[in-house]
Amino acid sequence: MSLAPNAAHEPLNRVSVLELIRSQLSDILEISPDSVQEGSSFVDDLDADSLALIELVEALEADLGPRIEGFRIEDEDLEDLRTVRDAVDYVMAKVEAAA
Repeated sequence: MSLAPNAAHEPLNRVSVLELIRSQLSDILEISPDSVQEGSSFVDDLDADSLALIELVEALEADLGPRIEGFRIEDEDLEDLRTVRDAVDYVMAKVEAAA
């Protein structure tokens, strides 16, 4: 699921980034968005394997790339993203660096 057409003009904040990640994970893992919490561990709580995390990275890059110039999740950073909170923090750091 990508962002709504008018969402591209709305500022990114922590809540919108969390909702984007929850939505992407629910699609990728075929689970309810309600089961994706900020403190959820990708592996332990959501049973996400490495392929699912790569799909999440690709989806985030596709959605956020047009909004944040040069947005990319580096391969070496991926191993540090263990929870939904880690992913939100990572994206927010990129948002703040681009501002």
